[in-house]
Amino acid sequence: MSGDDSRETKVVGVRRLKEAMAKPTSTRIFTVANQKGGVGKTTTTVNIAAAMAMGGLRVLVIDLDPQGNASTALGVEHRDSAGVYEVLMGNAQMSDVVQKVAGFPVLDCVSSNTSLANAEINLVSMVARELQLKEAIDSISVNYDYVFIDCPPSLGLLTINAFAASKELLIPIQTEYYALEGLSQLLETYGVVKKRLNPSLNLSTIVLTMFDSRTRLSNDVAANVRSHFPNELIDIPIPRAVRVSEAPSYNQTVMTYDPLSPGAIAYMQVAREIAERGKAKDEVVFDSNVVSINYKGGIA
Repeated sequence: MSGDDSRETKVVGVRRLKEAMAKPTSTRIFTVANQKGGVGKTTTTVNIAAAMAMGGLRVLVIDLDPQGNASTALGVEHRDSAGVYEVLMGNAQMSDVVQKVAGFPVLDCVSSNTSLANAEINLVSMVARELQLKEAIDSISVNYDYVFIDCPPSLGLLTINAFAASKELLIPIQTEYYALEGLSQLLETYGVVKKRLNPSLNLSTIVLTMFDSRTRLSNDVAANVRSHFPNELIDIPIPRAVRVSEAPSYNQTVMTYDPLSPGAIAYMQVAREIAERGKAKDEVVFDSNVVSINYKGGIA
């Protein structure tokens, strides 16, 4: 690295926003899911969480992906420390494994670790296996305004646990070819969980990622999503940006790595819009009777 150890540097002193973000009436618990890999789930999770914390909201990120990328991006130790796996197995309390994120007074993280890869197998034989995470989150959710659960790119038991523990589902959709493929499978799983495990789960939020306004494809996908999910879509596309991709290699979110970059500004706007939708006023009710969609014909 030619003497440059900046990638190990922790962030200190994050600037607070001049205009605080609106607090919700009660804790909003989001699962961030899409079984398709590489759509920006983790990037969306950590940057929205960081933006909200900068806006004065108390935020917890739960890294439910065995790869541990959210933990890395937030700069928390996760290779050798107890985390969400120990909680799922009943060997630790959620409150005991929460870590503070450096530089953010009101941003916490429950890390992943390498053991989490075994969780799918070990959960199979457990009683009420789909509700392990819900019980753990219920014990500490009162301490936070927002909880974000970053899921692995699959629809296995870890993701089902996240669905069962959440009140809202956030789906990042990349504005690229095949982006909408598999979405109907995700919606089907969501429907089953809503019916059998968690009637209060609502698909409330869709975020467009990796958007390139110069291409017709990106604009076509955006228009397609806009027409099918007019209420759920936050119509602030996240641009494809180098800074957003670089930030995790410095154990940072783009919010601290380059807060004036287009990606950071877009995520800040998305975070503020999510906060506005859930602010303390008349209870927000989302119409999530989403119709099944057949995208066999590809992008029109």
